[in-house]
Amino acid sequence: MEQAKLIGVKPELAEQLAEKLNILLADYGIFYQNVRGFHWNIKGRKFFELHLKFEELYNDLLVKIDEVAERILTLGYSPEHRYSLYQEKSGITESPKITDGDEAVRNIQQSLSALISQQRELLELSGEAEDEGTNALMSDYIREQEKLVWMYTAYLG
Repeated sequence: MEQAKLIGVKPELAEQLAEKLNILLADYGIFYQNVRGFHWNIKGRKFFELHLKFEELYNDLLVKIDEVAERILTLGYSPEHRYSLYQEKSGITESPKITDGDEAVRNIQQSLSALISQQRELLELSGEAEDEGTNALMSDYIREQEKLVWMYTAYLG
């Protein structure tokens, strides 16, 4: 609470922000591992194209995981790291082994949609809390991910 006050975030909303950011962290953690699995297990005619795209995506997710964890710390709280709690808290489920490219892309679309929805909630709460740092992060993520949804939709035809 003291940390939030020092950076100008409404202290009464900082804990709620940190809790929601920890849920987002769980979502990103499971999504990251799913995409790693898609990258490793993809087969078929589109292997080379998708293998590279999935690698780009999981590298980006790794950066976002770190940024979200550091944002929680900036607010004065602790980021969760236990995968067992990620599975409990996340709205994104662990995917089975997927080798079909189109199925993997559809899974990615669904996960991105869930992330966008969660980040919009965080955007609203961060606005109320006068938390420009979280607000800017969520805005950037939403903009990037909306474009990815469009691109993956175009890919699927």
